[in-house]
Amino acid sequence: MRSEPVRDLGLTLPVLAAPMAGGAGTPALVEAAARAGGLGFLAAGYRTPQQLAEQITATAATGLPFGVNLFAPNPLPVDPAALRRYAELIAVEADRLGVALDTAAPPVEDDDGWQGKVDVLRAQPVPVVSFAFGIPPRADLAALRRTGALLVQTVTTAAEARAAAEAGVDALAVQAPVAGGHSGTLTPTRPPADIALDDLVAAVRHAVDLPVIACGGLATPEAVAAAVRAGAQAVAVGTALLRSDEAGTSAAHRAALAEPDRTTVLTRAFTGRPARALRNAFTDRYGPAAPYGYPALHHLTGPIRRAAAAAGDAERLHLWAGTGFRHAAAQPAAVILRRLADQL
Repeated sequence: MRSEPVRDLGLTLPVLAAPMAGGAGTPALVEAAARAGGLGFLAAGYRTPQQLAEQITATAATGLPFGVNLFAPNPLPVDPAALRRYAELIAVEADRLGVALDTAAPPVEDDDGWQGKVDVLRAQPVPVVSFAFGIPPRADLAALRRTGALLVQTVTTAAEARAAAEAGVDALAVQAPVAGGHSGTLTPTRPPADIALDDLVAAVRHAVDLPVIACGGLATPEAVAAAVRAGAQAVAVGTALLRSDEAGTSAAHRAALAEPDRTTVLTRAFTGRPARALRNAFTDRYGPAAPYGYPALHHLTGPIRRAAAAAGDAERLHLWAGTGFRHAAAQPAAVILRRLADQL
């Protein structure tokens, strides 16, 4: 086990760019984080194995260190009848956006091309591979370890940290519930209790002897410094970079992040799995009615979300954001990352 990711990877900036699947995370953002002295992650989620391979090839050509984040299998099947009822309920939003929603279609229950992506990473090794949603099978962890990659598991509780340590990962990404986007919880129908990141890091450090990368709600230099004092070797930020020059965040999402009256909410309305987003009309109307079921709800609402992004409609768009979103600045990523490290 390698005990110090920052040292082992030769990083000079312990503030990393977190993976952001669905478009906000880009190869340009990954490169900017590395050139600042840190590390960025290509988000493999929702990409095909071929698309991932192409992004790895392009990013590796820079000669800079980077990581890849995978959604590990942890099925959350949906009740087909509940999905059909939900589809019928939200069909009005599809109609308003001029897209067709097949309310009678069976659930799409896939694993995001897991094995194909593992095969890509075996063929095209990268310095770091991180996992969210589930702990990978031991055979896959062993195969990825043989490539020389540092293996990082996302956890949200001390109990999850112990399970990840037992599986044999090298480090932990400890995610607080205030984080933007999907919770990395292993038990999505039982979202983690409300706990401050500093306390969560300390609890995980007490439970297991693995290095920690802290994430969730880190939007100021003071918050970053506090996480490091609590025992984190590094931190990863996502929401703070959503308005950065290199991010692929949609125009509607960027504008919403700058609206002072917005608040965040933990919702399963868009994907059937708990995720923190800016509150909007869609979360208000459909959050309470949405069944659990990932990735079935993700696939169901996809046409609505894509149409909303194209139309600039922030009220029907998944506006992923953590509680520190008001600190997100329209600046180069390197400037943001270095500022967050000011008190280290």
